[in-house]
Amino acid sequence: MENNEMIKLKPSTVETLKVVRASEMGAFLDAMTGNTSDDILLHKTQQTSSVEIGDEVEVFLYLDPKGRLTASMRTPKMREGQIARVKIINVSKDGAFVDVGAERGIFMPYAGMRGKLQIGEVVWAKLYTDKSGRLAVTMEVEDELRRASKPAEVNIGDMVHGTVYNYTDQGAFIFTDERNIAFMDNCEIPVRPKVGQEITARVTFLREDGRINVSLRPIKEKAISVDAEIILNLLNDRDGKMPYSDTTSPEVIKEKFNISKAAFKRAIGSLIKSGKIEQRDGWTYLKDEQ
Repeated sequence: MENNEMIKLKPSTVETLKVVRASEMGAFLDAMTGNTSDDILLHKTQQTSSVEIGDEVEVFLYLDPKGRLTASMRTPKMREGQIARVKIINVSKDGAFVDVGAERGIFMPYAGMRGKLQIGEVVWAKLYTDKSGRLAVTMEVEDELRRASKPAEVNIGDMVHGTVYNYTDQGAFIFTDERNIAFMDNCEIPVRPKVGQEITARVTFLREDGRINVSLRPIKEKAISVDAEIILNLLNDRDGKMPYSDTTSPEVIKEKFNISKAAFKRAIGSLIKSGKIEQRDGWTYLKDEQ
């Protein structure tokens, strides 16, 4: 019975416990096992205010270097169900640990991670209690960000700043500083940012649901030059010819050039007009310089 009661108190949990005795090291909290040897130390260095025998204190429980259950009054600044931007403080093969303001980092299991995380990165995360009763965090925050978002009040062409919080097969989702949700199609991502990375992107479309579409690509005139350079580089690598032209499917264009069919056609048209390329029988060729 005592063992079953002891299981209630676990590391990575927040509990309210009674101070039952004191020593030079600090205060001891009742572990509720009926055995004083199980009392939990709240060291003086882990106290944010003085405590007296009989006080009930909210504490964060963790294991000390010797594996003993220990208490700290530095509890998580987040509450269960809340989301916040948190820093990665350690990474292992099983997951990562994040700083939520408690005495020790909170574990993020591998299943809750988005992408490969590195120490020092900052990501959106939600605090929750796992099946074992311990606090944990996850980067699955879509529902919470949707509820926290508001309709965008921007114009096409405006620049917005925000953080990438998720990727799908179609593209990236960003939560902006103005609490808007923005979508960025893969075609609008020249270099893929990581989940958690802050970006500044250009508004390209205002959606009826209050969300926006954004792009990291330059405006159309500059994009033509950038896309044309990509096409020329590929032609040079392939001895001046490639089996891609205006008749190539959008899917192949996306795969080979990471741009839309419309952007490809604009760049091709610019290169033909400037006399740098020509097209024959579904192929594109570099023209010999005169």
